[in-house]
Amino acid sequence: MTTLNPTTAKAVIDDPRYARLSARDPAADGQFYYGVKSTGVFCRPSCPARLARPDNIVFFDTAQDAQDAGFRACLRCHPLAIDGRDPATEAMRRVAAYIDAHVDQPLSLRLLADQAGLSRFHFQRTFKAVIGVSPREYQAAARLKTFKALLRDGEDILGATFEAGYGSTSRVYETVTGGLGMTPSAYRAGGAGESIAYALRDTALGPLMMAATDRGVCFVEFGMDAAALYARLEREFPAASLVPSGPAADAPLDAWIAALDDHLSSGAPRPDLPLDMRGTAFQLKVWKFLLSVRPGDVVSYSELAQGVGAPKAVRAAASACAANRIGVLIPCHRALRADGGLGGYRWGLAAKRTLLDRERAGRSAG
Repeated sequence: MTTLNPTTAKAVIDDPRYARLSARDPAADGQFYYGVKSTGVFCRPSCPARLARPDNIVFFDTAQDAQDAGFRACLRCHPLAIDGRDPATEAMRRVAAYIDAHVDQPLSLRLLADQAGLSRFHFQRTFKAVIGVSPREYQAAARLKTFKALLRDGEDILGATFEAGYGSTSRVYETVTGGLGMTPSAYRAGGAGESIAYALRDTALGPLMMAATDRGVCFVEFGMDAAALYARLEREFPAASLVPSGPAADAPLDAWIAALDDHLSSGAPRPDLPLDMRGTAFQLKVWKFLLSVRPGDVVSYSELAQGVGAPKAVRAAASACAANRIGVLIPCHRALRADGGLGGYRWGLAAKRTLLDRERAGRSAG
């Protein structure tokens, strides 16, 4: 029976990285890598493979260091994907580009798998892990994006329907209305016919504007003056009817923005308001996952990608945070870089830091 080398094993176990490796900590991905001497393979800390014996483990600061030492990348956790050098990641991005270029055509799973040189099962699993959604969901989102672009460019609904590959107008109304947030005709007119109420209030984060449709809050922006906030709202909904919140039917919006102001100014609970979220299938998954993160807690972009079932789609998860137009109510400020750094924030890092500090203080007080 083979025994451990006590000197080597103890050195590995005493290394603080070993505890994170043992916990399969996804937040450690990109901060260090580990190689397994017996197999010659190196992995990211969150690799789901069975943990090697301590005396078989060697740590590296970078993937390049591991490669220079003669280790090859794990085919299960794809450590090179973290810095964009993983062959599988590049292959899936090429297939995504192929889908974008042929969005109006029927693309079978077999055809796409052949493009990647993989079996259908392996391709389906790898594509979702890298891109964040299944090939079918990706094509649906790409087709909707093309349809929206055609409508914005002035194409009539019938022409846009067939150019985007829907095949019939009934198919359009079945599949795209939710993604547009309105009917195709209203979207083509820039939201014409849709009424959006808005309210403005000075808060602890400066001027804040909230806007809502009859489905819920669709816009929360802050950090700019009133004129800039209104201009941003107009750019998001260029032909909708923008109505200042008043004492009649729009009164709930005033109560909603007051509740959000109480949360920002005095630590009251974040209000649980109806949201009119508009985005791609992957963006919606990310935003809904963020809603499950408790105040005072944070997640890394890697954990966010894992949480929506797409562990390799870290950049896409960060991009979904950046695309969020409903600040605070969709708490993208709770997503950080793997090293604990703030990363980016649409409304500025000072605001992100303030929001996190207040949530943590409220959590401690509770």
